[in-house]
Amino acid sequence: MKALKHLNKYFYKYRSRLIIGVIITIVSKIFALFTPRLVGASINIVSDRLDGKLTQEVFKTEILTNVLYIVGAAIMAGIFTFLMRQTIINVSRYIEYDLKNEIYKHYQILSLNFYKSNRTGDLMNRISEDVGKVRMYVGPALMYTINTITLFAVAIIYMVDRSPSLTLYTLLPLPILSIAIYKLSRLINKRSTIVQQSLSTLSTYSQETFSGVSVIKSYGIENPTNNEFEKLSIENREKQINLTKVQALFFPMMILLIGISNLIVIYIGGMKYMNGEIENIGTIAEFIIYVNMLTWPVATVGWVTSLVQQAEASQERINEFLKTEPEIKNNTEALTPIKGDIEFKNVSFTYPDTNIQALKDVSFTLKSGNTLAILGKTGSGKSTILDLIGRLYDIDKGSILVDDTLISELNVFSLREHIGYVPQDAFLFSDTIKNNIKFGKEDATDVEVIEAAKNAKVHKNIIGFTKGYDTILGERGITLSGGQKQRVSIARAIIKKPDILLFDDCLSAVDTETEEKILKNLKKLTKDKTTIIVSHRVSSAKNADHIIVLDDGKIIESGNHESLISSNGYYKEIYTKQRSEKEM
Repeated sequence: MKALKHLNKYFYKYRSRLIIGVIITIVSKIFALFTPRLVGASINIVSDRLDGKLTQEVFKTEILTNVLYIVGAAIMAGIFTFLMRQTIINVSRYIEYDLKNEIYKHYQILSLNFYKSNRTGDLMNRISEDVGKVRMYVGPALMYTINTITLFAVAIIYMVDRSPSLTLYTLLPLPILSIAIYKLSRLINKRSTIVQQSLSTLSTYSQETFSGVSVIKSYGIENPTNNEFEKLSIENREKQINLTKVQALFFPMMILLIGISNLIVIYIGGMKYMNGEIENIGTIAEFIIYVNMLTWPVATVGWVTSLVQQAEASQERINEFLKTEPEIKNNTEALTPIKGDIEFKNVSFTYPDTNIQALKDVSFTLKSGNTLAILGKTGSGKSTILDLIGRLYDIDKGSILVDDTLISELNVFSLREHIGYVPQDAFLFSDTIKNNIKFGKEDATDVEVIEAAKNAKVHKNIIGFTKGYDTILGERGITLSGGQKQRVSIARAIIKKPDILLFDDCLSAVDTETEEKILKNLKKLTKDKTTIIVSHRVSSAKNADHIIVLDDGKIIESGNHESLISSNGYYKEIYTKQRSEKEM
């Protein structure tokens, strides 16, 4: 139960509702337990009438009165049972809502390395399937536990009042039940954990298959993919069946023990009545009703125990992520205005997941309002520089300063708010094109959206669609071409009007003519903004105030376009090559 302690703060938050729910539960059980006493009393009245102790009129009056009391008690018990469910089950929905939000918010603050180490399907399973299991604990399991404890407490008081010795005999099977529950619950917990892990694997495989469905179809590997999914499904089915087999032992055991209790009541009660130890025959009937009223609550003990064990296994998986500390920590709450001066001093960085050193003693200075272009081969560390400026990672050695302040001493959320970032792999959401552009500025007007799209040279493409800016994109923007996705991503960045703009090879999928038009527009928009352009093309870099060339994480050339052309180095080599390709 240690894992479930995490939920105590939510129980405390909704304590008023829970207390009201407990009170309603007690009241509903008190009304429900009027029935056995009234039935017992009615049987005694019939017995007295048969023995001639009551007149016909008295008999009818007392029987009618008891029937009315029984109906009234049943109605009141039903009303309070409804209120009990409304109160406690509603609390479980509130807690489910809070827990999902807690998990999602924690996901948001975790570093990129966390997402590289964990699969999307597993993350989704923990926020959906696992939280669902936990909700069953804070809702139905809690409700039935309170219900059972209340019913037992009130029923046993009534039973002891009628016959202490018969009560003792009736409850004899319960210790056996307790031992069986303890043994089986441990096994359920173990198998529940295995089942949830299997579900995560299945969810991950499904998510990856759906995301990569175009690749699967292109390579014609639908059958192998189906076979693998079927294999995982069979494994999951077997694990689910193993869990169900253990759970299935509970209910037959409950019914058997309740049946034994009924036999004990009839036999022992009958013997006591014949020996004169019980005065009224109605007491035996009353005890039989008590035992049968306890049948469902006792039967639910196994189900509730199963729910608790599954919830504990799920909450343990949830806690595993909630206890994961973000590698990137916000070290200040102060909000500092950003001008855009950027300086790298002997920066070295190694990716923690691959242990690949991406940057080695990199140094450069970029003044606010200037443009820096970064060129280099694939894997030379170009994108890493942009990630470090957005503080998606912390460096190993050296220092990064923004406006003469160490980047680690700035409010990380404020820093990112001042950055417009266009990634190399343009990611678009399954939403309208308009909302994808407005992602950079949620309160942007339609005029601002259109202006940003025009500057990114994608407006004509958008209005060519049947629904224009209201066109719903497929997952990851699959509706658009590679170049269109890049340009929508650029529009998203520039509509934000940030102080720092980072472009990560975001023109690679557009033709050179469109590239020239976009760069011309960007030059006007970024004249007073700090801009860094990562590219493979010299055409994207030649107009920058400063250019650096990376190779294997090191700066091998630095200067402006003219100085680099005259130096006869790598920059001139790729410039000459790309120029000749363009002329062909």
